Amino acid sequence: MENGSRVALVSGANRGIGREIVRQLAEKGITTILGSRDEEKGRAAAEGMDGDVRVRRLDVTDEKGIQNLARDVEEEFGRLDVLVNNAGISIDGGQHGVDADLDVVRETLEMNLFGAWRLCEAFVPLMQRNRYGRIVNVSTGMGALNDMGGGSPAYRVSKTSLNALTRILASELRGSGILVNSVCPGWVQTDMGGSGASRTVEEGADIPVWAATLPNNGPTGGFFRDRRQVPW
Repeated sequence: MENGSRVALVSGANRGIGREIVRQLAEKGITTILGSRDEEKGRAAAEGMDGDVRVRRLDVTDEKGIQNLARDVEEEFGRLDVLVNNAGISIDGGQHGVDADLDVVRETLEMNLFGAWRLCEAFVPLMQRNRYGRIVNVSTGMGALNDMGGGSPAYRVSKTSLNALTRILASELRGSGILVNSVCPGWVQTDMGGSGASRTVEEGADIPVWAATLPNNGPTGGFFRDRRQVPW
């Protein structure tokens, strides 16, 4: 199927990497749903974009809202081909595992892990029906166990858990036409990354867009940075 018939959903897409992922996917001819907790900010973010961009309210912590969105997508398009789980927070800089604020840990897991998990549960059935799907979980090298360090424990644990979800889903969906991968955009100049980061949002969006548009024989169950596999 040509890109023009594809439909994508990007969470947390009213700014930063998420907005740039939407822009790049839409430019490729993919109908792209820009998911934003604040619909007005989402509409402002979509202004001036080329291609078919639809703005929808999406709060990944809102189970009922996600179910309503899944129903609306099914009714309007009959399919969802690409899910980019980009929404995430990093709110525990300077904290340590030995005395972490567990309320902050819960809030972070609710957004970074359970948010993505909810979206997968809502939209995988639609992908299975059409025997095609690309699920991209936006992760970070800070979640890699092979060189896990201290600090930012909530953020690290949430992304390590997201990587585990990637592996679980990839295993369960192998052979179904649905590819599931984690990607690390690197240190990007966003509100989260800061102005001193080494990569532009255009560079940061490259790897999620690559994983979102993999061919049918592309990898699944992998962790990628700069289009190359990296250790878990």
